[in-house]
Amino acid sequence: MINILESIFQISAVILLLCAIYYYRHFKKIRRERKLTSQERFVYIVTQIAINLCIVSYLLLFLDRNFG
Repeated sequence: MINILESIFQISAVILLLCAIYYYRHFKKIRRERKLTSQERFVYIVTQIAINLCIVSYLLLFLDRNFG
């Protein structure tokens, strides 16, 4: 049961990461065309932070499992 829940969690994390990357690229495209509104800028920054935190935490977990 725990393995199934961990698999579901990993799948959902991948889906969220893909959506965040899509929004990041979308806002980057919009930024070339016009200035971002304050709400769009906020989501753009939060998306960048979320992607970086996700990558760093995944790498730390990966290293902990392999070397710990």
